[in-house]
Amino acid sequence: MKENETNVMSRGELARRYFLLVVSLKATALSLGSWLIAWNFLLIAGQVLLLRRRFSPVQLLQVPLSFLFGWFTDLGVWLAGFLPVSAYPVRLGLVVLGTLVLALGVSLSVVAGVIMNSGEAFVKALADTTGKRFGDLKIAFDVVCVLGAVALSLLFFHFTVQGTREGTVIAALCTGFFVNLILGRVRQPLERLLRA
Repeated sequence: MKENETNVMSRGELARRYFLLVVSLKATALSLGSWLIAWNFLLIAGQVLLLRRRFSPVQLLQVPLSFLFGWFTDLGVWLAGFLPVSAYPVRLGLVVLGTLVLALGVSLSVVAGVIMNSGEAFVKALADTTGKRFGDLKIAFDVVCVLGAVALSLLFFHFTVQGTREGTVIAALCTGFFVNLILGRVRQPLERLLRA
């Protein structure tokens, strides 16, 4: 496997907004983290449009969080470049473990009502507006992002798929499922604890 293909795969496993990875592969003037910061700003604007007067000014704390998220994404991509994980089962296990950890963090932030990163906050705004379950909308949102990544990849790279593989699909389909599973078990006990 070529060096930049390995780099693409490790970035693909780290990318949380899948089509931004594809954009960063084509438009290399900005890093994945920089594209993620721009995407987060679009998601914050989307929350304002969805929630209108219900958008709380405290949610603007997502702006500095977006910068941190982007910078740490670039740091994570750089650090992951040093991991010599070539065994496929280990890579798959890391994807599942990372998806579980992400789902736990998202679930805890939903229950606690703390500032979320803009991706989850956008999905929560959709859930609050539509009355649908957060985890179900999270799955739909992630699947739309994956489909966007595949479409952009086909467009940018002469009908070949870059930066989107089975790990991306697993994360997109399973994060919301794991969130629903975790929320079903911890929401009531944690809400009682937070009210105490």
